[in-house]
Amino acid sequence: MKFIEIGIGNTWLVRTETELEDGTEYEEKGIIGPLKFHSSYLRLWIGKTVLIFDLIEGLKRLEKSRKEFKFIFGIVSY
Repeated sequence: MKFIEIGIGNTWLVRTETELEDGTEYEEKGIIGPLKFHSSYLRLWIGKTVLIFDLIEGLKRLEKSRKEFKFIFGIVSY
């Protein structure tokens, strides 16, 4: 599965994070294809609270152990 993210708070303004079947993941700068659209999301991380608005999964709220600020638009791809 691939996550293409555009926004502030990550290592790069535009990045692709690839998650492999064994659970490992890696990230690359830019948009890395091929892309097969599955969903999109908006992630807002303020302090330790993360709000995720996903087209398929709806609204989720998570608590993290570290403080960050991120505002990300993402696309989930296979």
